[in-house]
Amino acid sequence: MTIAFVFPGQGAQTIGMGKALAEAYPAAKAVFDEVDAALGEALSQLIWEGDIETLTLTQNAQPALMATSLAAMRALEAEGVSIDKAAFVAGHSLGEYSALAAAGAISVADTARLLRTRGEAMQSAVPVGEGAMAAILGLDLEAVRAVAEEAAQGEVCQAANDNDPTQVVVSGAKAAVERAAEIAKEKGAKRAVMLPVSAPFHCALMQPAADVMAEALADVAIKSPAVPLIANVRADAVSDPDEIRKLLVEQVTGSVRWRESVQTMAAKGVTEFWEIGAGKALSGMIRKIDRSLTSRQVGTAEDVAVITAG
Repeated sequence: MTIAFVFPGQGAQTIGMGKALAEAYPAAKAVFDEVDAALGEALSQLIWEGDIETLTLTQNAQPALMATSLAAMRALEAEGVSIDKAAFVAGHSLGEYSALAAAGAISVADTARLLRTRGEAMQSAVPVGEGAMAAILGLDLEAVRAVAEEAAQGEVCQAANDNDPTQVVVSGAKAAVERAAEIAKEKGAKRAVMLPVSAPFHCALMQPAADVMAEALADVAIKSPAVPLIANVRADAVSDPDEIRKLLVEQVTGSVRWRESVQTMAAKGVTEFWEIGAGKALSGMIRKIDRSLTSRQVGTAEDVAVITAG
């Protein structure tokens, strides 16, 4: 059995996530303390006792989800499961930062600050209400690319997330994305769902945020990860720090090639995926990509107990 550790992206956040881990494992609590110190605020209090609207703000959700993933990773380590149990790490969008932190490529404090910067930059790149994203269900990537091209009409409209064979997300100018949703339904999509997001992520409109991240990443120490990263924009393994830095910048405007990333790991022998952190969205996608693959969640103290007992 070959295992990959995968780390969730935005949308998985819930109030209370990681609290039981922090109560059960001092090393998990230390992650939240370190993130709080790095950001100069009690983010952990917002995560555990705040309101979901504030937690869902991009600049809060990104470091919060990373902190929860790293707390779960530290709990695993406390039970004797180290990062090198995995053949690869990967993450969905911001989860790529969690994966790199888990693999020791970027410090937890630097990752928290990068994700705060990333969240703020992505939020401010496009005025609220001018961008949108929609999940197209029931059409494959090539069909959705054609839909996006037809819908653009001089505006930005791109396939942003290739999540699984049944779900591709488009991103861009609000009117263009709304047109794409209608065209997709005409072309046979089962559904086209406008997403409750505050900005059009992973499209050309995010270029101002990519510029901010290029500057922020230039000042951060990045080491080779303990295990290779399957990068979002390349859907292949990378370990070189300079290459990782470059791909993290490209990721802001580039597509999240999740379906291909999972297929790459499976082709390299991975049979089991551990979803480290909040929720189980990635596990659902993985099942749709290849039903022969196994997924397990590691987001609570109970999950850690079950997975380490086995």
